[in-house]
Amino acid sequence: MPDVQPQHVAPRRARTSAPVVDVEQAEAALAEHYPRLVRLAYLVLPPGLGRNRRVLTAHALAQRALPRRRSSPLIPAQATGPSHARRAEGRGGDPGYSLLRLKVVRTALEAGRPLKWTAWPKRSQLPPLLPQVWGLRLFPRSGGADELALDQRLSALSGPARAAYVLRGLERLPEDAVRRLLKSVGVTDPAAAVREAARVPAQDRLLDSPEFDPCSLQARPTDLMRRRQHAKAALAAAAAAAVCGALLALPSGGWGQDGAAAPPYAQNPADQAALDPAKVTKVTPTAWRTSARTDFSVWPARGNLTGDRALLRRALAVWARPGDSVQVSTTPGTPSGAPAGPPQLLYAGRVDAARVVIFYDGLRIARYAEPANDTNGAALDFARVDAATGAEAGAVVLARADGNVRYLTAPWVTGAAERDLLDPSARATDLRPADGVTAPLAGPAERTGSCTSWNVLQLTDGSGTRLLTDLGELTPAHLTVGRPGAMREASGAAELRTWSPFACSLAAVRSQGVRTVNAWEYARQPLPDASGAATWVCTRADTWRGGGPRVLAQFHTPGGRYGAVAAKAEGVAACGAKDPHVLAGVLWKSAGGVWYLLAAGSEDTASIRTTGGVSGSAKGSLLAVRTEQGVQAGLQGTLGDGRTIGGLR
Repeated sequence: MPDVQPQHVAPRRARTSAPVVDVEQAEAALAEHYPRLVRLAYLVLPPGLGRNRRVLTAHALAQRALPRRRSSPLIPAQATGPSHARRAEGRGGDPGYSLLRLKVVRTALEAGRPLKWTAWPKRSQLPPLLPQVWGLRLFPRSGGADELALDQRLSALSGPARAAYVLRGLERLPEDAVRRLLKSVGVTDPAAAVREAARVPAQDRLLDSPEFDPCSLQARPTDLMRRRQHAKAALAAAAAAAVCGALLALPSGGWGQDGAAAPPYAQNPADQAALDPAKVTKVTPTAWRTSARTDFSVWPARGNLTGDRALLRRALAVWARPGDSVQVSTTPGTPSGAPAGPPQLLYAGRVDAARVVIFYDGLRIARYAEPANDTNGAALDFARVDAATGAEAGAVVLARADGNVRYLTAPWVTGAAERDLLDPSARATDLRPADGVTAPLAGPAERTGSCTSWNVLQLTDGSGTRLLTDLGELTPAHLTVGRPGAMREASGAAELRTWSPFACSLAAVRSQGVRTVNAWEYARQPLPDASGAATWVCTRADTWRGGGPRVLAQFHTPGGRYGAVAAKAEGVAACGAKDPHVLAGVLWKSAGGVWYLLAAGSEDTASIRTTGGVSGSAKGSLLAVRTEQGVQAGLQGTLGDGRTIGGLR
């Protein structure tokens, strides 16, 4: 990559007075930056309002920020200082946007203040009259564990500190501009707010995630039972008139356009059966011994609360219509609607400080968790598991606490252990499963910082030993080794050594709905300086939904602990069973300081040639060309059958 030289902008002289903003100018800024302003309002509003009200209030505040007449912003665009005049992605120089942002922050902070009997409430402190959606709750799409943790940290901040954090991270404003803006909206001690916000680590990328996007929403019905009760009298009074009017309007012998379908929100027997705890399916403990299937359908119901109908009723009701306070998460491609019929119960019991219920409906695993002494703060998680069998149906995450994970294992599992994938020679630690529940395992999914270990779950059954890894979802991903179409379990000594340098690369596929990850050593290449042979490995993460696989071509030199990612791609067939071919290259510096372009293809590659900034070619599947640091080049390979393949990028 060529060096990128920073561009210096000559500082502008600060204006002595704030620019006057026309209504048309503000309207243009609102139309252009509306999603940004709504996200800003949503992040500054207190999370205690609930996600549905936060969404509607954020839209209302952004729309009400439009002035009714010519107005002058209190913070001129140039007040951010010369070195930061263009940091907010081109918005800092727009007086219209500055005015709207100022009003949005002011009203969002007002909305978080408690109501007082001694003063009339501000308009922003009341539920918005408009926009309004009847019969539905709207909330942003759920993010991952990092977004949830950030939302919890922001909820612990005061309103001004939360505004300071968002202005600094989302708007890219420097601290002096943040203090001036907070002072302009009435914050008494802006410096204290900035200091409080600084205690939360900066995670600017997460502020742009779908978790905090009030313009990309999911919809769920409100409490249908309560709505029916409230509307019962009105429906009874209007029923006779509606029936008479319909009969008069219909032609002779005719019916409505929906035929024999029940009216909306009717008491559907199938829906009621799906939510009846007495009709939940429970498989006998020995069913798996005589069944030809090894999937979730033969898991027995385990746990000490399988007979607690009140708990099961709450879990099923939350599944059908989760409230505003319920934290809902789904793996990509997994529907989160109510079950189509009575689901199968896999577990109901107390785990650490929570009550946990796990269901299976033939397509999904649904886990409901609530505090042991309360029903507030419940969580509902979904994972797609269609066609899971064997190792893929070997374990489910039962609970997470303090970075540790407890698993519920399949009834055919005879042993469970913890193994560090980075240290293939270390012995596995027994997790002592009792009634299928393992001891806590130090999971890698929520860990941040440097990667010094990667603990995986090792399961033993009558067919052998298998490795599964936690990627932040309900079901761990199955690890395999070998050429696509002929993969084998990654549990042997040689297979563990293959995976060891590339274990930390699994972090790149967290929370992606990954089903299996295969590591294929497709080439070994002697290094030009005779310092040994490097290894080329392709790791492919396939998903439960079938699409969106992620492929990494990685390069490992002798003696190195970690592999280096040479190329990556998403949604490609390379390195998979349908196209077991791969070609990748890397710039490598020898011990003598000489730079080379090294490339390797799978064994059926007949020749390789370079394009772009490097000129070279070679017969066979390996290429080494002397070059210079920072050059850019492409690769093209020819297979034995004459087909041409491009280098993975």
